[in-house]
Order: sequence, then structure tokens, then C-alpha cells
Amino acid sequence: MPTHRPDTVDGAASLPSRIRRRRVISWAMWDWGSAAFNAVIVTFVFTVYLTDSVAADEESGSQALGVSLAVAGVFIALLAPVSGQRSDAGGRRKLWLAVHTGLVVVCTAGLFFIRDDPSYLLPGLVLVAVGSVFFEIAEVNYNAMLVQVSTRATIGRVSGFGWGMGYFGGLIALTVVLFAFVQPDVGLFGVTSQDGLNIRVVALFSALWFAVFAVPVLLFVPEAPASGEPVRGGFFAGYAVLARRLREMWRGDRRTLGFLLASAVYRDGLTAIFTFGGVVAAGTFGFSATEVVVFAIAANLCSGAGAVLGGRLDDRFGSKPVIVTALLGLLLMGGGLVVLSGKAAFWVCGLVLSGFVGPAQSSSRTFLARIVAPEREGEAFGLYATTGRAVSFLGPLAFSGFIALFGGQRAGMAGILLILLAGLVALLPIRPPDPSDGN
Repeated sequence: MPTHRPDTVDGAASLPSRIRRRRVISWAMWDWGSAAFNAVIVTFVFTVYLTDSVAADEESGSQALGVSLAVAGVFIALLAPVSGQRSDAGGRRKLWLAVHTGLVVVCTAGLFFIRDDPSYLLPGLVLVAVGSVFFEIAEVNYNAMLVQVSTRATIGRVSGFGWGMGYFGGLIALTVVLFAFVQPDVGLFGVTSQDGLNIRVVALFSALWFAVFAVPVLLFVPEAPASGEPVRGGFFAGYAVLARRLREMWRGDRRTLGFLLASAVYRDGLTAIFTFGGVVAAGTFGFSATEVVVFAIAANLCSGAGAVLGGRLDDRFGSKPVIVTALLGLLLMGGGLVVLSGKAAFWVCGLVLSGFVGPAQSSSRTFLARIVAPEREGEAFGLYATTGRAVSFLGPLAFSGFIALFGGQRAGMAGILLILLAGLVALLPIRPPDPSDGN
């Protein structure tokens, strides 16, 4: 484990400020563009179309969607760390970001051909699942590039800026989609809902959005140098290298291994907050469908703003204090939602809670970037994706399990809070990185 992290891989700290700013903005634009896949395709629009309009019935469609995404998660867990490791070794981080982003764009565009007929459900699910696998692998390389566009003094704010751009980009993309294609009887370019055309066109829009905003990082951020370790054998030979690296981490770098495990737990709690937030708003606090959408927009704005602010605090106080503070804030506001009633309480506690989500996510990425060995970022973020997938059942299990045991969605919320608390407890003993030297 090195004792010092260089400012960037190419000494960018000495570059003119306009070039550094251009690289940061170019890098963050990928996050802005990727929101079209995450927010529009996977979360709010196209998967809803698959379960509500393409499938024979909503229940069977939802079950099939869950199975397809679970299978995708298994492939992500198996492929992400080795893919990151090989891109480190070959010095082709940006190349593989381009390849996998392009494959996500192709899968997204292919959804245009999925008509609102049950015979199209399987190909639609396959495209979403395969796109999800390629997206996660692309994100491994994207996250690893954080150290290429930041310095020791700015890594926190750069990470927060990227997360914020992702939230804000998703909101803009969703707004365009809703008002141009989804809501109108006759949308832009004369698009109607016949044969699901209005939603199918959204897939083309999302593919174009991602493709356009992914270009700047490929043009203006330099490629990372190779780690120096030769790539031996085929892809599967990388698992032997990975096993050796994990043994080395257990013997000499348990801080990194401990953080990967602790963050996997609380990150799953963060995911559960967004997954079940709308359900709780409607089922427990009486929000209408429109009110849920409005709240979701406001919550994403708060999360984006929180990520940007948290990034600046990260550079000043360090990653771990920001994560711990954010998790404590989440527990406090989440506890308020468990015991309080009324829409006003949900608005206040929910928006403040959302403001803590962004900093927790952003500083987790920064924590890992600060402690991982130079030129091993791809491998580390591959493990970051894998450990997150390995425990992705915790949040849903806690939510549904507590409802089954104690009854009511408030009990389910308490279950999610226990996941966050477990992650916080696991994080506390881990030695924090020093923001002054990157270690």
C-alpha cells in the first residue's frame, strides 16, 4: 500500500485551471447523461411500461422484471471487479468506458422495437437487464476516473459535483420526457400512444441523451496509465488474480476490505429509501400519484444539492465525518417518519432526509478513492459494485420482513433504519483517509 497518492495520474494539479475545470465538467457530464438510463428507463418510465402495458398483467410483469434484474445483478457481481482490474492493467479505462457506454446506448435504443404486446415482454426484459450489466461495468471505469480529474484538495467536491449532475440531469430528462411524449395525447413530432409509440420514442430519446453527454469525457479526459501488471491469460484468468488480491487485502489492507463491506450495507439502505419512499408516501401518508411525483422531483433536487455541499465538506473535514453525519441525519429523519403522521411531516422529514442521501453516496466514493492504491481504482470500484450487489437483498428483506412481523409500512421503515444503523456501526472502527494526502 503506497504512502502517498499523486495529485492525478498526469500531474494535472499543475495544469491551467481552465483545463482542470473542463476535465471535471466533461467527466461529470457522463453522470448527467447516464441518468437517462437510470431514471427514465430503469426507474420511472420504461420498466413501468413493461409491467403495465407489455406484460399480460401487472403482477406477472413485475415478477418477471424482478427476476431479470436479479439475474443482471449476479452477472454484475461476477464481472465488475475483473473488468476493472483488466482495464487498470492495460491502461484502457477510457476505452472500456466508451465500449460499455456504447453497448448501453444500443440496448436502450433497441427498446424502441418493444410494442405493447405480451410477446415483446421477454426481449424487452433482456434488453433492460443486459443494459444494466453494461451500465454497471461502465460505471466502474467512470468512478475510477475520479482521481484523474481531481486533486488531493478537490476530490471531495468533484465527486459531489458528479453526483449532483446525475440527480439534476435525471430531473431535466424526466421533465422533457413527461411533457414532450408521455402526458400529451399527441406529443412532439405527432407521437401518440398507439402501439406504445410514445414510450418507445422515449427509449430513443434516452439513448441519444446518454450518447451525446458521454462524448465530453471521452474527448477531454486523458487515458489512465497502465498499472504495470501484465495481463496473463483470458478474462477468466483474472479471477485468480482477484483472489490473490483479496488475500493481500485481508493480510495487509483490511481498512479497504472493511470499508467495502460496511459501505455495502449502508448503501443498500440508501437504495431502499428511494425504492420504497414513494410506496410509503402513498400508503402511509396518503399522497396521490401526482403528489408522489412532485415529491420525487423535490427529493432529487435536495439530494443533488446535498451531494454538492457534502463534497465541499468532504474536502475540508474528510470523507468519514461526512458519511457518519449523513447516516446520523438519515436515522434521525427516518425515525421522525416512523413516529410522525401527516403530509407536512413527510414533506419536512422526507426532504431533509433526501438532503443527507447525496453526501453519503458521494463521500463513500471519495473514501474509497482516497484509500485505494494508485492505478488500482478500477479493480477497487469493481469490488465496490460487487459488494453492493452481494447484499442488495438486505433493504427489501428488512422492509418486507418487518411489515410481516409487526404490521404496517412504518415497521418496514424501521427495518430500513436498522440496515443503515448496522452499516454505520460497521463503519465506525475503520480508520479514515487523511484528506491532506489521499491516504
